[in-house]
Amino acid sequence: MNGAGPSGPPSGGPAAGATSPAEHNRAVSALPMWVLGFTFMVDSLDQNVIRGLIPQLRAHFGVGDVAIGLLMSAFVLVNGLVTLPAGYLADRWRRTKAASAAMTVWSGVSAACAAAPSFGVLVVLRGALGFGQGVTDPSASSLIPDYYVLGRRGRAFSVQQSLAFVGTGVGVLIGGLVGPAFGWRAALVVASLPGLLVAAALWRLPEPVRGAADRVQVGATDHLELVDPTAPRAPLFDQGVRSFVADLARGVARDVRVIISIPTLRFALAGVSAVLFVLTAVASWMTVFYQRQLGLTQGQATMAFLVMVVAGGIPGVIVGGRVADRLVTRITGARVVLPGIELTVATTCLIASLINLPLAACLPLQLVGFFFATSAVPALRAGLTDAVPSNLRGTGFGTFNLVSVVCGTAAAPLITAYFAQRFGGDLRTAFLIVLPLAYPGAALLFAARRHLEEDSLRLLAVVAQAAEEQQHPA
Repeated sequence: MNGAGPSGPPSGGPAAGATSPAEHNRAVSALPMWVLGFTFMVDSLDQNVIRGLIPQLRAHFGVGDVAIGLLMSAFVLVNGLVTLPAGYLADRWRRTKAASAAMTVWSGVSAACAAAPSFGVLVVLRGALGFGQGVTDPSASSLIPDYYVLGRRGRAFSVQQSLAFVGTGVGVLIGGLVGPAFGWRAALVVASLPGLLVAAALWRLPEPVRGAADRVQVGATDHLELVDPTAPRAPLFDQGVRSFVADLARGVARDVRVIISIPTLRFALAGVSAVLFVLTAVASWMTVFYQRQLGLTQGQATMAFLVMVVAGGIPGVIVGGRVADRLVTRITGARVVLPGIELTVATTCLIASLINLPLAACLPLQLVGFFFATSAVPALRAGLTDAVPSNLRGTGFGTFNLVSVVCGTAAAPLITAYFAQRFGGDLRTAFLIVLPLAYPGAALLFAARRHLEEDSLRLLAVVAQAAEEQQHPA
């Protein structure tokens, strides 16, 4: 269905006087990027509430650091298993509706965690939350490049990621304040409630046709095309469950081969794993580090971490996204070069902050490090959409998530906990061991520079050629 963008009435088809991508930037409402961003906020809130409850969970269940690391990693491990097939299906289903349904289910599972009778059951239930995020991430992320043209994607992803950090802060705050006052079970119930509100907003969001903004970018149309909500859709299991599973397996393998064949992605996937490894290692254990190594109380540690998230993480992703958009046409491979620089600076600052410095010197260095680490994320996500065809972006984000989970977010809490336990609970030593692993990741991002421009131009050329053939069939 050809229709209006989310902000206004429908325009005519491609014609003289079509809007430029810059005019499209101003015309398309910011509502989609905010609604999609709130899905990440809720996901991050649910995931990070555990980090504010570590003392209560350790005391209640009598477990150590490795067990807590497993609890924090269970979510992302399951997400890693689900995200690739979910990404493949995101290229074929109504993404707004699927993500909304997934959020509703995971809110219920999140609340059910409060009733866990044992630590093992809590780990299983927390792992189940990964199914919901495994569906919503590729669906929501692949919608952004269909709403917004090249010059606005960095900003859209910065909104998404800044709200994810808001969720991190709110989750830790709920755990750190509600947990000591009312217990860890009450904190998990409170954390489950916002998901229902966001799911309702997501259900009402109009869905763009795949590649809609790409066609605006090349001048093939002057308005955002929307999916007709009344159009019939073939059921997923029309040929039976066995046939569906077989087709899914073949389709995922085929699409992943295409994704991996794109040179930019091979380097960028390794780079983003390094970025997320650093962020997750720091975010997972920093409040505990403040208590053990710097002598802060649980409340003080929670507030120090929130300052880092609010004053470092949120400005980082906002500035990072805007700078990436501003320089995308001025610096060759800006979407990967800038994150490579930012990751190098971030890692150096974080390592420097750990060398037995007093609190007054440690916290500012960590704030700067967190700022630069988070500023790399929106550029990397926008770079993926610049290099991957619109019909494969769900699989692209699924691959992106799988690699980042296996090599980054799932590994970081466990590896950090392992080294901390080996050194008598010394998180300072553990951080100094794991953080330098980010430097090879930054080097791979620099190596991706020569490929990104070529892959992006090739993609836009294909879109332009397809639009031309559609307008002037042989």
